[in-house]
Amino acid sequence: MDDTALKLDFATAMAEVDPEEWNAIANPPGARYDPFLKWEFLDALETSGAATPNTGWMPRHVLIRDGTGRLKAAMPLYGKSHSRGEFVFDHSWADAFERAGGAYYPKLLSAVPFTPVTGRRLLVRPGPDEVRLQTALLSGAIQLAEQNGLSSLHLNFVTRAEADRLAETGLLLRTDQQFHWQNRDYAAFDDFLADLSSSKRKNLRKERRKAQEGLDFLHLRGDEITEDHLDAFYVFYMDTGARKWGSPYLTRETFTLLRERMADDLLFVFAMSDGSPIAGAMNLIGSDTLYGRYWGCTEHRPMLHFETCYYQAIDYAIAHDLAFVEAGAQGGHKLARGYAPVTTYSTHWIAHPGLRNAIADYLEREREAVESDMDYLTERTPFKKGE
Repeated sequence: MDDTALKLDFATAMAEVDPEEWNAIANPPGARYDPFLKWEFLDALETSGAATPNTGWMPRHVLIRDGTGRLKAAMPLYGKSHSRGEFVFDHSWADAFERAGGAYYPKLLSAVPFTPVTGRRLLVRPGPDEVRLQTALLSGAIQLAEQNGLSSLHLNFVTRAEADRLAETGLLLRTDQQFHWQNRDYAAFDDFLADLSSSKRKNLRKERRKAQEGLDFLHLRGDEITEDHLDAFYVFYMDTGARKWGSPYLTRETFTLLRERMADDLLFVFAMSDGSPIAGAMNLIGSDTLYGRYWGCTEHRPMLHFETCYYQAIDYAIAHDLAFVEAGAQGGHKLARGYAPVTTYSTHWIAHPGLRNAIADYLEREREAVESDMDYLTERTPFKKGE
């Protein structure tokens, strides 16, 4: 590849990028399908007003084109005036730097807004030029940070392969944990229960009976999803958002755009009482993974959250031969319900040497703590021991 023929560019909106070109490198043939990297998903967040400069998300997507103008590589990238909606928490870094007289914001972030899901951030087709194009993307993002005097560049929820490669270039490596469910070739939910210890198996059955009492559960995908369903779900979403983080991120239009553009990638689960929804969960569907995203309810019942978000997701994954269920960030309560701890990764470029050294020291100790916690939690999964 002739590097001199490459052109670095930045898009201030997904609308400036051709959808087919973006999708061809975001989900190339043979790669795991990631619905969050689709042009349709990212543009929906921007077009609906969820991820825009007005909300503190300033699109600066990195584009690498060849001499003919063809898109060869891309990185979803945003200038951020705060650290909300990221799920990799750097507020203490910002506070420390600003107390010392520095300006932490704006910063640069490569991530899917409001989405703590691991995926590729350096979007390149597999091939002999892959590493060089990834290097060009990273160099372009750092160049943007340096030219504008920005404090830092963060790549959140990167894959393990990307994390290793980025750490080799000198970026700081950070780890954390989530809880994911794995399908061990189960034919039915009872097969999954059979893998659990006796006491845990009884607890899960009891939880499901209590949650399902008097309710029906409805799964909707594709053309089955209507605007009425979205209206109902948005009420649930707003209630949860107001209680958990104060200001819900997505707008009502976001859900309409997702339905119009990628309904086959969406799965809604509704808990129905006398024909009316009282709770719901929104999921996205990848090639081998069901991703739980949002949930809410208008009527609080015991164990309803666990049933709607976790057990119904497992039911769907088993029925559709999906290998994993990812139920979002945090939540140690998932452990007892068959969701095992997995490591997540982010990498960080820090401009100021003093801040960088302090963060590097902190991250070394944090990684040790995360590893120790992972060992502790892995020993306490509800599965039968010795099998």
